Parts: sequence; C-alpha cells; structure tokens
Amino acid sequence: MKIAMWSGPRNLSTAMMYAFGNRSDCAVVDEPFYAAYLEKTGLEHPMREEILRSQHQDPQVVASALSSTNPDGKPVYYQKHMTQHMIDGVPREWMRDAKNVFLLRHPARVIASYAAKRENPTLQDIGFPQQLELLQQVRDWGQDVVIVDSHDIRENPEDALKKLCDDIGLDYDPAMLSWPKGGHKDDGVWAKHWYGAVWSSTGFAGAEGPLPEVPVNLQPVLDAALPIYEEMKSRKR
Repeated sequence: MKIAMWSGPRNLSTAMMYAFGNRSDCAVVDEPFYAAYLEKTGLEHPMREEILRSQHQDPQVVASALSSTNPDGKPVYYQKHMTQHMIDGVPREWMRDAKNVFLLRHPARVIASYAAKRENPTLQDIGFPQQLELLQQVRDWGQDVVIVDSHDIRENPEDALKKLCDDIGLDYDPAMLSWPKGGHKDDGVWAKHWYGAVWSSTGFAGAEGPLPEVPVNLQPVLDAALPIYEEMKSRKR
C-alpha cells in the first residue's frame, strides 16, 4: 500500500510521518519533490543548496521512484508531500496508485507558524489552493477523498488515527502514538531548520488552544485561505 499524505507546511505533517514511520510495516519518504520544486521555481528557501544536492531534481525520476517498491521493502509506503511542490511539470499520474489523504489545518495556525520560520508567506507558499486542486483531481478520478484535520489528531490522537487507518484500509497500530526523540532516519536534510519541535517530542502535542493572532500584513493571506480551508473541511467524513 502506498499512502500519499498531502498538506501545506507547518501542518503536523512531520509528526504524522513519524507516527507512520514508527510502524514496523511502514517505510516513509520526506517531501521527495522538494528539490525539483526549488530547481524549477528558483525560489530562495532556507538551506536551498543543501536540498538541491540531497534529492533528484528531475520530477519524472522522483515520480518513478514513488511508483515502485519502497526502498525498505515494507508493505506500507508512507509519502509525506507538500501541496505547493506540485507545480506545472511535476507529474501526477503516479498518484492514481496511492491512497491520497489530505491533512488540513486552520490557516491562522499555519500562517503564524510559517511566519516564525520564513517571513511574509504568500497564499501559494502555504499551499491551500494547491491542496484543493489536488483534492478535486483525486475526486475526479473516482477515488475516495480522505480528509483528516490536524485539530482532531491533536485533540484525540488514538481515535483520529484509528479512523484514518479505517478510511484507507490499514490496520491500526498503537505504535503510531509515539516515536523516539531526536528525529527519523529518513528526515529530509532541511529537518534541522524546520523540525526542532518535533525532534524534541515523543508523541503528538496536546489539544490546540485558541487561534493565534495573524499580523495585519498577513491578514489578506488568511482571508484568501480561510474559505478554501472551510470548503475542504466540509467534505471531511
């Protein structure tokens, strides 16, 4: 089984990768299109040169690898993907063979967290339009649309993960509730910049508190992202 988990940045995506990565039957890959995305867009991201050196920059090569048996030869292959990486020229046909899951998070939380690491994120940076586009494409292919909200996972990890596993046809494993401190062997090279909090964790953080204040200059990003989030959330089973 291949699981493609689609989210924008700062969205519990690394913790979810660690949860699946702690299963004995599961191999994981961390944002395999990141280098291809940077090479095609020319964007300046933290650790850009290290990322470009660490991965294939040809998206066709990446897609072929995602369609094949996972490198560890395990029955489950969990693929952590960022929706904003799926720009023109990045193939999508390989997605037909995966269980596509869409991980949501309220945009106010995403914007506040992202802005603390990289200033002035745009709507495209946080991936909401791309996530909705991918969701609609999967639905157009006739696949079941599986949606999970990070709020539900933080509030009750066991129940949320049990439901997710049921939705994708995978047996639940209690090992998903915790992981060793210090990161995962398959973390991307960028982990030391972005993954500090989850490296210090051994499980999901507790329930989220009130929504954070979004700076005035980023309010237009929130205003644009919020209806997209609400539309996707309305499709959650």
